[in-house]
Amino acid sequence: MPSPALLASYRRLFSAPGAAAFTLAGLLGRLALSMNGVSLVVLLAERRGSYALAGTVSAAGLVTGAIGMPLLGRLVDRYGQSRVAVPAALYNAVPLLALLLCVRLGAPDWTLYACWAACAAAPNLGGMARARWAHLYRDDPAARHLANSLEQALDELCFMTGPVLAMLLCTTLAPEAGLLTAGTLGTTGALLFAAQRRTEPPLPVRASREQRHGSPLRVPGLRVLVLTFLATGMAFGATEITTVAYADALGHKAAAGGLLALVAAGSCVAGLLFGLLTPRRAPGARFLAGAASMAGVLLLPLAAGLGGAGLGVLGVALFAAGTATAPTMVTGMTLVQELLPQRQFNEGMAVAVSGIVVGISAGAALAGTVAEHAAPGTGYALPASAAALALLIALAGRRHLMARKGPAAARKEQAPENPERVVSASV
Repeated sequence: MPSPALLASYRRLFSAPGAAAFTLAGLLGRLALSMNGVSLVVLLAERRGSYALAGTVSAAGLVTGAIGMPLLGRLVDRYGQSRVAVPAALYNAVPLLALLLCVRLGAPDWTLYACWAACAAAPNLGGMARARWAHLYRDDPAARHLANSLEQALDELCFMTGPVLAMLLCTTLAPEAGLLTAGTLGTTGALLFAAQRRTEPPLPVRASREQRHGSPLRVPGLRVLVLTFLATGMAFGATEITTVAYADALGHKAAAGGLLALVAAGSCVAGLLFGLLTPRRAPGARFLAGAASMAGVLLLPLAAGLGGAGLGVLGVALFAAGTATAPTMVTGMTLVQELLPQRQFNEGMAVAVSGIVVGISAGAALAGTVAEHAAPGTGYALPASAAALALLIALAGRRHLMARKGPAAARKEQAPENPERVVSASV
């Protein structure tokens, strides 16, 4: 157990004025995001009687989200968080309400695809929060490491509680209750987040036309990260579907949610502890170590599944497998900040998240096929293979991951500071 002195590091992180406010507001929005998938599936399965329809509608939203998120991130980098997050949040509520209305009125299936695909403009509050931390503690790498670890732990916390809350609302109140609550939380969280103006990063000095319109994917290191995150996302999606199928084969399908929560719990605990460590190696080296750890620990669920282990043993294996996730993701997001100029922070992080989203969708689809045609537990070979692929990609591109944006370049890009927005970075 970490000592109280070490835990005090997280309290000192919030000594920056406004840090707690934007963190709590962003947490509402991310909780809503974690509720959407389960809420949509339960709604369409109940009202339309088709899991296949629910799956394809959900996939349509993932595809448009993967495209729309980087575009929205580019707008944030150019015009600022508040000017983009407010209209995006208000707009996003419209197709969500239209979807609920179409389901209620029995509208044709194509309207469901159109409405859910139009929900791709949800602000990436997680990326914006990381950008705020990067600005607040721009001169303190240790504090940024701590903040990125906290953000990853909060992500995992949301994905532990969000699906459970969504299922509870949909089954005890009404099938529409999950999406209604998620929409309300998401809109409210985004508006409250945007209202925290004193912690919003200032816009960089105006860049040249070529710089302004250039994609962050021009940076070789980011391409390596996105491909690695794509493979990592496949591991996440395959683990989820395989775990549900395995629990169902044992006659305990209802326990699948608890098993998946153990994965998130392992990552959450590891993320908090990882933040307390003092980084001694470059982010690129830490990322390679994290990818190697993921490839190793994901062999544990595979061994448990192939060995026909019970749910208890599988739960322990899944918890252990989750412990490598947060350190890898924390270091990956740190690398995004290191590799990109400030003017592309939000777009770059959105591109990275899009890679994960696409990977989750592909991994889930592959695992579903394996679950239908192979013995229970065989599907755990997919996340193990995907993690090994992520490691190979990271190793192949390791020289690009070691390249870092120089501090002089970073300072050159920084907009003139408003004295009222300068925050002490003492942690």
